[in-house]
Amino acid sequence: MPNKFRSDCPIASAVDILGDRWMLVIVKQMLLEDRWTFKDFRESDEPIASNILSSKLKLLEEYNIVEKSKLPNNKKTNIYHLTDRGLSLAPIIVELALWSDANLRGLNKIMRKDKELEFMRNDREGFIELLKENYRTKLSALLQA
Repeated sequence: MPNKFRSDCPIASAVDILGDRWMLVIVKQMLLEDRWTFKDFRESDEPIASNILSSKLKLLEEYNIVEKSKLPNNKKTNIYHLTDRGLSLAPIIVELALWSDANLRGLNKIMRKDKELEFMRNDREGFIELLKENYRTKLSALLQA
């Protein structure tokens, strides 16, 4: 993999991979919304153009954030799932949600308010661990189906 980083700064390096409009949205969709297939992503409330989705999933694979597999009962269907590196983004997703709730709610009148946000606020670490555990359980069941 060629060096695609613009500097030696850890924050800039993370932004070089995750800082575009879609990368963290895709991770969030996988982690929180049970999006597994290309079709799942395309049919989400935040649909991504096919060519952009394809290129972003390939980049996420390249950086070992996402892995592509076949369903055991349907060898034609690819599923995309988070690797351990991808799952390690869970705290960042949670912090972004909490920051957005605290700082952008007044600017975004349609921002949803749900029990998950309350759980995040009250028990960040517990929410993150439960999120990861639920994700791993669903992935395991999907891969063994």
